[in-house]
Amino acid sequence: MSVVEVTTFRLAAAATAGAEDPAAVTAFLAADRRIQTELVPNQPGFMRRTTARDGADWVVVTLWASRADAAAFDMAAAGHAVQIAFEGHLDRASVATRHYDTLD
Repeated sequence: MSVVEVTTFRLAAAATAGAEDPAAVTAFLAADRRIQTELVPNQPGFMRRTTARDGADWVVVTLWASRADAAAFDMAAAGHAVQIAFEGHLDRASVATRHYDTLD
């Protein structure tokens, strides 16, 4: 059974300015791409990751082989420069992460 990790958030620039600045979105997408290509795919149990948005609301959905793999990534990413750069774009008060067990 795999695990779907869903993280929802808003960008920090939207929280401070009241609207998303296109330059802030571009900078966030560059940081997101680094997570996608440099950090996440090298982790045990990683299966897939995608980022999406609906207006100012963003979501990252990651598929892991197990809850243990998702937890191991959290430990590995903590303090990692790429993760810190990514998190710097997020409005911390808006971040919520949930884990769901797949049914297959």
